[in-house]
Amino acid sequence: MRIYIAGHRGMVGGAILRQLQARKDAGEDLTLITRTSAELDLTDQVAVREFMAAEKPDAVILAAAKVGGIIANNTYPAQFIYENLMMECNVIHQAHAAGVQRLLQLGSSCIYPREAPQPMAEDALLTGTLEPTNEPYAIAKIAGIKLCESYNRQYGRDYRSVMPTNLYGPGDNFHPENSHVMPAMIQRFHNAAQAGDAEVVIWGSGKPMREFLHVDDMAAASLFVMDLDKDRYDAETDPMLSHINVGTGQDVTILQLAQLVAKVTGFQGQIVTDPSKPDGAPRKLMDVSRLARMGWTADIALADGVAQTYAWYLEQLDKGAAVRAK
Repeated sequence: MRIYIAGHRGMVGGAILRQLQARKDAGEDLTLITRTSAELDLTDQVAVREFMAAEKPDAVILAAAKVGGIIANNTYPAQFIYENLMMECNVIHQAHAAGVQRLLQLGSSCIYPREAPQPMAEDALLTGTLEPTNEPYAIAKIAGIKLCESYNRQYGRDYRSVMPTNLYGPGDNFHPENSHVMPAMIQRFHNAAQAGDAEVVIWGSGKPMREFLHVDDMAAASLFVMDLDKDRYDAETDPMLSHINVGTGQDVTILQLAQLVAKVTGFQGQIVTDPSKPDGAPRKLMDVSRLARMGWTADIALADGVAQTYAWYLEQLDKGAAVRAK
């Protein structure tokens, strides 16, 4: 089987690629196709059409996306909606045009309304107003779901969508302004611990609740869903409500997360909240019962995952220091 992994250098795409490579090393007959963004601009319709026609993959995993935290979403809303829409439209349509029967598209839990009942079930989609801070990105991801469903309905394709909760793990973006809450906290508390700071200030009230899924669990869930027999998948979904939530089914407050990260990084000072900064949605817990009925649940506990991610972060710092020392 020839599988194209779009976004293989990203956190999720990289984890999926590692697990597929492990399958290949174990003897599965797989050809794994990748392109960097420099080699293939997924917002370029002609380039994507020529790539699909030349490579003719049997399956596509669409893990490529423009992503970021609250600051990035608020600062670059036009880029977030435009680039994500273009990538989805080009990859999904050109996969269809090239005769690709199987495709898996990765979305986000931000597709659900800000005030959606908790935990958020798949049928909460399009039932209310989105969280304003990431509405452009959310709309693009909703469009991706509907693209897959529309090609399934009109052309009989087998295009599936998985909606992960907040992800973290090796390969995450630790940019000081454009990162998500987990890597931002790890970096901030690490720096504070190293400097012996008396306090760390976290954005918002600390009261919003968030669910976190390790990226290796997300990769495993993605391949599980992609491998599902079509009859089994269809039995648990609806043609116009076909996406599947992926998460742990458990959440913590932002303050509790900060306390966990402080412990892992060795920070001994005080944690201070800043209510003048935005909180985002009050709660975002996924209802993962649909995926559980299909036979998959998460394995990696939050404390273990944060410790592993911090170890990976320290490795990257050591590598960076070694490069600078040369």
